[in-house]
Amino acid sequence: MLPGRPDSVIRPRGGRHGRVAARRLSDTAYRAPVTGPHVIPFLPAFIPVEVCDTVGMSPAQPDGVAQCMAAVQADVADDGVSAPAADVPELRQVVSDARQAGVDLKVIVVPKNPFIDTPLRDIATEVGQANPGSTVLAISPSFAGTYSESIDRVTLEAGQDVAKTGNPVQSARNFVDQITTPIFPWTTLTIVLTLGVAAAAVITRVLQVRGKRAAASGAPTAPERESADPSNISS
Repeated sequence: MLPGRPDSVIRPRGGRHGRVAARRLSDTAYRAPVTGPHVIPFLPAFIPVEVCDTVGMSPAQPDGVAQCMAAVQADVADDGVSAPAADVPELRQVVSDARQAGVDLKVIVVPKNPFIDTPLRDIATEVGQANPGSTVLAISPSFAGTYSESIDRVTLEAGQDVAKTGNPVQSARNFVDQITTPIFPWTTLTIVLTLGVAAAAVITRVLQVRGKRAAASGAPTAPERESADPSNISS
C-alpha cells in the first residue's frame, strides 16, 4: 500500500507473473480481517465538585473529587446516608423505614446545586453499582437523581418529581412514599374496558342480525296476506 493511501495496492508490472502477484496483493488487501471494539463503551460518569460539600472536603486537593466520592461511598457503606451532619439522624430514620418497606435505600445529599441535574444521577449510579440491590437517591436543593436495579425507571422518575422540595429529609420521605405506594394498573383497566366495549359491539350486532332474520322468517307471504284479507272471504 502507498503511504497515506490505505486503500491503494502496489501492482507489479510485467507479464503473467506480475498480474498474478498483483491479484494476490489485491486479495490480501481487501480480504484482511477488520477488527473493532466488541463492546460499545459507555460515557464516563461526571461527578461534580459539589459532592465535596457533602463530606466537608476540599476539591482542591490532589484527585479532590475522587477523594470526596470515596468518602461518600464510605459514609453510605456505614449507615446508608452521606449528607451534612445536621440531616444525618433523620435521614437514617428514613432509610430504616424504607428497609421495613422492603427497599434498601441509600441517600446522598449535595448541599449545592450542580449546574445541571445529570451529575446527580451519575452519583446515584456509582453508589448503586457499589451496593448491588440498593435503590439510591441523590438530591440537591433543586435536583434529584436516582438509580435502582429492582425498581423501574418510570417509578423512579415519579419519585424524583416529589423529591425536589429543598428539604432533604422531606424529599427522601416523599421519594420512599412514592416508590412504595402501589400504582393503580391503568393500562390493564384500559385494555379490559376496550375489550368489553368490543365484545358488547359484537354481541349487539349478532342480536341485530338474528332479529332481522326472525322478522323476515315470520312475515306472511303474498298468498297468505290475500287469504287473510276479509274482503276475499265469500259470504
